[in-house]
Amino acid sequence: MVPAAPRRSPLARLAETYWTESRRPLASLVFIAPLLATYEAGVLVLGPEAVRNGADAWLRQFLDLVGFGQYFLLPILIVCILLGWHYTTRRPWRLSGGLLYGMAGESILLAICLRLLLQLQGALLQTEAAPLELSVAATVGAAVGFLGAGIYEELLFRLILLSTVAWGLKRLGTAPRSSMIAAVLLTSFLFATAHYVGTYGEAFHWFSFMFRFLAGVFFSILFVYRGFGIAAGTHAGYDILVGLFAP
Repeated sequence: MVPAAPRRSPLARLAETYWTESRRPLASLVFIAPLLATYEAGVLVLGPEAVRNGADAWLRQFLDLVGFGQYFLLPILIVCILLGWHYTTRRPWRLSGGLLYGMAGESILLAICLRLLLQLQGALLQTEAAPLELSVAATVGAAVGFLGAGIYEELLFRLILLSTVAWGLKRLGTAPRSSMIAAVLLTSFLFATAHYVGTYGEAFHWFSFMFRFLAGVFFSILFVYRGFGIAAGTHAGYDILVGLFAP
């Protein structure tokens, strides 16, 4: 006789369902849709007071160069990419009740973990990140920018670059695991470096560069194992936590 499979508790089944569904591109799209809409509307309404994200600006400049300068094309492309990705998975086009609340809670917890990592690095190096001093108007503009960072930096550095580099290395004959590790390290380095170049760049500092590299690795791991939505939500949550609520 074949032994019967052990029965799993309802909580275990719920956790497994959440773990699987929250990674799906459709869940990512529905989860980031309010963040994306708030960012795009905030940039339009606030005008000069809005803090446009650098990755957003770079992607729009690229689209302009290739002849696609329509303002709403970039957010539409995000929607199309995630819808097309979900279609290729052949998974159901429905989400479980409460899934988005779970993703929000997970993103907040992961953002707090990243904030603790920043504190740990500061303690080890005996350095503190400089707090931001913002006016009320600038605070609203910064919050809008943080939402954009969560979406567009994850779009550029994880969904586009990480996936492309890992795919390219595998095509060159590199083992899948080695390809992913190399892609994570390379794109994390690019992610950290990008914060110091161009119009939106900051003054270079080794402390912030090292932390951003580690953050890039952190977000890459989230993207690989938890999906685009959790990575983007955690990124936005961390930026808001540090940018608006830092002591």
